[in-house]
Amino acid sequence: MTSPIDIEGGGTSVVVDGEPQPETKSDTVKLEGRSPGQLMWTRFKRDRTGVISAYVVGFFFLVGLLAPLISKLYGKNPYTVYADERPELFDSAGVPVQPNGGISGEFWFGLEPGNGYDVFTKLIYGIRTSLMISVAVTLAVVVTGILLGVTAGYVGGKTDYFLGRFIDFLLAFPAQLFFIASMPVVVSLFVSPRDETPTYVRVVALILVQWFLGWMGLGRLLRGTALALREREFIEAAKVSGASPWRIIRKEILPNIVTPLLVQSTYLLPGFVTAEAGLSYLGVGIVEPTPDWGQMFSKASTELVMQNDITYMFFPGISMIIFVVAFNLLGDSVRDAFDPKTAR
Repeated sequence: MTSPIDIEGGGTSVVVDGEPQPETKSDTVKLEGRSPGQLMWTRFKRDRTGVISAYVVGFFFLVGLLAPLISKLYGKNPYTVYADERPELFDSAGVPVQPNGGISGEFWFGLEPGNGYDVFTKLIYGIRTSLMISVAVTLAVVVTGILLGVTAGYVGGKTDYFLGRFIDFLLAFPAQLFFIASMPVVVSLFVSPRDETPTYVRVVALILVQWFLGWMGLGRLLRGTALALREREFIEAAKVSGASPWRIIRKEILPNIVTPLLVQSTYLLPGFVTAEAGLSYLGVGIVEPTPDWGQMFSKASTELVMQNDITYMFFPGISMIIFVVAFNLLGDSVRDAFDPKTAR
C-alpha cells in the first residue's frame, strides 16, 4: 500500500514505492475588486422586475423620440382633420362609423370623434410632448435641488436657516391649485391675452410652473444628506489639506449624493408626467391641435365620446398606466440595487 506525499509549494505529487502520479496544476483563486457602481449594476441585473421595467420605460422614450419617423412610415400625421377630408368615415354626430372607434388596418387605433384626428399618431406625438416637458422639469428640479440643497447643508449657519425657511414657505403652497391658477398668469407674461398663445409659450410656462413648486422635496433631501456628510472624516481631511468649499462639494459631496439623487429622480419624472397631463386635461396646459397625453384624456371625457366611443379612452389610458407603473417599479429596483438592505 502506498500513500502520496504532497510537497508544499510544488505542483506535483510523489508516491513512496509506486508510480508517480500525473502532474496537476494548483488551483488559484483570483480576487478581483468591484466598484460600488459595478455592484449596483450586478444587483440590478438580477432584479427581473427592474430590468423589464427599464425596457418598458426605454420603449416609451424611444417611441417619443422616433415619433416623426414612425408617423412618416405609418403614412399619417396627428394634424389631419379626417372629419373634413373623409366625411364618409363619420356619422352626423362626428362619431366614426366603423365599430370600436374606427379601428381598422388603415387606422390602427381608430379615429378621434369630432375632428377625426388619427389616434395612433396623436398618441405617439402626445407621448413625445409629455415626456419632453417632464424631462425638462426633472432636470431643472435636479439642478436646483443640488445647488440649494447641498449649499444649505454644507455651508450651514444663516445660509441653511434662510434657505430652510424659504423651502418651508414654498411647501405651504397647495401645488395643484397653484399650477392651475398661475398658468394663465405666466402665459400672460409672454403673450397678450388678446393674442393666440403659441405652443412654445405654453411649454415654457408648464416647465416654469412645475419647476417652481417641484424642487423643494429633493432640495430638503439633499440638504439632510449634505449635513450628514460634512461631519465625516474624509470631509475634515479635505478641509485640513486646504481644499476650497467648492472643491469639497464637487469632489467629495456630489459623488456621495448620486444614490439618493438618482432614486428620487426616478420617482419625480412620472409625477411630473401626470401633473402635466392633469393641467392639459383641465385646459390650462397644452391645447389643440398640439398632441398631448392629458389633452387626449380631456377629449375622451366629453359627452360625445363617453356616450358613443368609449374606445378612445383605452389607448391613452392604458399607455399612461403602463408608463407610470413601470417607472415606479424601476425606481424601486434602482433603490434596492443601490441599497440592498432595503427590503420591499
